[in-house]
Amino acid sequence: MNQVRVGLLVAAALLAMPLTAAAQPKKDQPKEINLDEEGAEKPAEAPTEGEGAGAEGEGETPGGEGEGLGDICKIDPSACPSINMDEAAKRDINAEMYAVQQIYALRRFRFEITPYFGITMNDQFVAHPAPGLGLNFYITNVLAVGVNGNFYAGLNSPSNFNFQTSRAARVGIPITEYAWNANANFSYVPAYGKFAGFGDFIFHYDFYVLGGVGAIATRPIAVVDPDNRTFEYKPRLSFHVGGGLRIFFNRWFAVVAELSDYIFFDELENPGIPIGNDANGNPKAQDPTTWTAPETSFTNNVQAQVGFSVFLPFSWEYRLPK
Repeated sequence: MNQVRVGLLVAAALLAMPLTAAAQPKKDQPKEINLDEEGAEKPAEAPTEGEGAGAEGEGETPGGEGEGLGDICKIDPSACPSINMDEAAKRDINAEMYAVQQIYALRRFRFEITPYFGITMNDQFVAHPAPGLGLNFYITNVLAVGVNGNFYAGLNSPSNFNFQTSRAARVGIPITEYAWNANANFSYVPAYGKFAGFGDFIFHYDFYVLGGVGAIATRPIAVVDPDNRTFEYKPRLSFHVGGGLRIFFNRWFAVVAELSDYIFFDELENPGIPIGNDANGNPKAQDPTTWTAPETSFTNNVQAQVGFSVFLPFSWEYRLPK
């Protein structure tokens, strides 16, 4: 019985030893002293919200460089980033460029007004210079409907080549003159881009093609028998095809170069003069039905036009931002 008691006492002593050791303060931890006397040490207080290791500055370490770089600079000074602000301020700024940029000059729902001046390219016998005006409304950014017209009256001029040929060969070359021309057109812009010029200035441009139908008023010039023959202007059906180049100087002003072909069937002077009198005894040469050729002539009036375009309204806003 005594042996059992001794065993129980030994077991209790062994269990109590770890608890006693855990209750002792560790030797490497500083003792917290709380004294009320002046100059005495004060106990460490638990950090409150907004204080603690990072409370000296946002992301700063005590005695560090700020923004969390202090520890890096202490461990490896060579890895610590440094910026010379004076040198950085002198560097050129490279603007960010987009691989696909917004269109420089939008055309959708805008009016284009184009005054121009045209000259004939393929008639060596008579020149047909003319001022003209084109009006277009863009249904989409690349498709437009519009009208254009040319005014020729009073500006037609037979060439010296025609006069010298007629005088030397005694042969009159039938020629005609124009009064006006008007067309309704569809325009399409298949391509647009930009190029550099005059140093760093960027020019934006586009190509366009057009086609339409209209009318042109023409009349023959009396060359074979000017003593008896006079002609009046008559409107004729014409077709208009062409293409051109626009170069923009800003978002609403551009210069335009265009090549147009006005296609129609023209009426020429009859190169022959009938001889004799008709049934009423009048000279056949004075009969107006004999003044024009029996067949019409297929005519291409190829015209080079140079002018400028003004787009209205002057400004716009993109539906989607860049």
